[in-house]
Amino acid sequence: MKWKNKVIMGLIFMYFILLANHSYSLTVMPSDIHTSDDSKPLIVTTTTVLSSIVEDIAGGLVDVQYIVPPSLCPGHYDVKPSDVDLIRNASLILKHGLLFGERWFDELINMANQSGDLDVDIVDVGTDWNTPSAARQLYINVADALSSVLGIDVSTRLDKCLQAINETEERLIEISQNNSFEDTPVVVMEWQKNFVEFLGFDIVAVFGPSEKVSEEDIVEIEENATESGAKLVIDNLHSGVSLGERIAEDIGAVHVVLINFPGVVPEANNLTQMMLHNAKQLLDGLKYYDYKVQIQQLERKVDLWRWISIAFVILAIVEAIIIITFIRRRE
Repeated sequence: MKWKNKVIMGLIFMYFILLANHSYSLTVMPSDIHTSDDSKPLIVTTTTVLSSIVEDIAGGLVDVQYIVPPSLCPGHYDVKPSDVDLIRNASLILKHGLLFGERWFDELINMANQSGDLDVDIVDVGTDWNTPSAARQLYINVADALSSVLGIDVSTRLDKCLQAINETEERLIEISQNNSFEDTPVVVMEWQKNFVEFLGFDIVAVFGPSEKVSEEDIVEIEENATESGAKLVIDNLHSGVSLGERIAEDIGAVHVVLINFPGVVPEANNLTQMMLHNAKQLLDGLKYYDYKVQIQQLERKVDLWRWISIAFVILAIVEAIIIITFIRRRE
């Protein structure tokens, strides 16, 4: 009797194994696998400037990956093996162009094309984006690339993005006018020059990356800045901030650090957000400069009253000595 029960149990066990295998085979039949024909095209961009634009005008229609992290300067980037895989899987590659710091890009393409079968469109879309007019053109260029290469119509979303840039431009002008940006003397890192000029600041000196600036250059910059009464030294995060910090300290100005790539801070994930973020940094810098001036004026007043008080004390002591001397003589 026991052996019959064991046989029955064995048969039941084998039945469930066969059923499970049959079910599994149904779930992995080749006809049910999601093929590459149904997947979204992969857009690879060199920077987060371009990836943020693709997200804005084609998010949901494509997958997008950037190569250089937003915290790094593209000119200092080192290619990684994972970048080669990105290039090989890309449907379209967007980069800024010859005048930009993408000298490593040709090396990356050569690494990805060692077998000689790399077939992907590479489009240069532009090197400027720090002003509303430049941002508008860059959005248009990216939309044209998506349309001409991949046949993706993003015209409706592009119109919304261009309208958002127009509204941001109006907001930036309002911030500038309401806070006396115009004609305020400043020193600026060259990669932020266009944006700072757009806001109306009076640029009295410009400096480049620290590795290209000599001590003689620094002396000249600081002389011009001091003579003009520069209130801010406007720096660029991605080029390093030590030089700007030194100049600001030497001339008694406020050091303000702007960003050049979306994604560095949570509140700046595309170009319009980045421009508004940078404008706020400049506004806060001017407020801090005014605060410093007020503190210095107060300190001077305190020093003045301190010396006046000391003078009164000395005068009182002298008068007391004179009175005591006069009284003693009369006695």
